[in-house]
Amino acid sequence: MDLHQGDCIQLLSSEELFQVIGIDDDHNRCWVRRWPLLANGSPVFEVSKKQITLSCKGNKQQPLTRL
Repeated sequence: MDLHQGDCIQLLSSEELFQVIGIDDDHNRCWVRRWPLLANGSPVFEVSKKQITLSCKGNKQQPLTRL
């Protein structure tokens, strides 16, 4: 699976959407946060790439929010 920072994805264990914020190809891991962002921020957590099921709505590149 070809992932990029900012991609919108879903996890096997959830129907919620998540945004990829970091990728470690050497260890087959990435860091994600819930998308869209919550008003007070969304916590970042690490998942295995094997837990990723698909990119959302066929649109791989979702823009990062700007502050």
